[in-house]
Amino acid sequence: MIKTKKDLKNYIYLDRKANFISIKSLKDLINLYLFNDIAIFLLLLRKCEYYKSKSGLISKIIYFYYKIKFKKKSIKLGFTIPENVFGPGLSIPHYGTIVVNANAKVGANCRIHVCTNIGASGGSSIAPIIGDNVYIGPGAKIYGNVVIGNNNAIAANATVNKSFEEEGVLIGGVPSKIIGEINIKRIIKHI
Repeated sequence: MIKTKKDLKNYIYLDRKANFISIKSLKDLINLYLFNDIAIFLLLLRKCEYYKSKSGLISKIIYFYYKIKFKKKSIKLGFTIPENVFGPGLSIPHYGTIVVNANAKVGANCRIHVCTNIGASGGSSIAPIIGDNVYIGPGAKIYGNVVIGNNNAIAANATVNKSFEEEGVLIGGVPSKIIGEINIKRIIKHI
């Protein structure tokens, strides 16, 4: 959770690093705000997280302003990503449907692709807990009381409904199983 301005700056910096966005000039900044909808979505997400944690009337008004902009951008991109779920370094490479339950918790340096669902199961409010440095391939479904360890990759179209607390493994299939070992630094380049 983002509580201080320093936390906010760190999250924004790590999200930009994860998405290979560098701002070295005014031209880069203008291009970012005019042409990079995902970067703007991530910025609005982090600002909402920050102002949501603040008390006071002014902070609530600012939060409401960012929340409206965040909701519009979410609809445009097809993302249903609630606040305070993802740690710093969130990478979303493409537009498309991503649905995440508000009770899910995902660590730092997550790379998530389109058509992915992370949610609860069977009317329960318990959602997955996913560690740091996890790659989630296109079409992956992760649901229920599930724990995914650090430094893992979930293959495209995998259906994960049980825990995999091991580290450095590739998880795939329907139902999911460990396919093999993986060096996550080969997939998530910025860590």
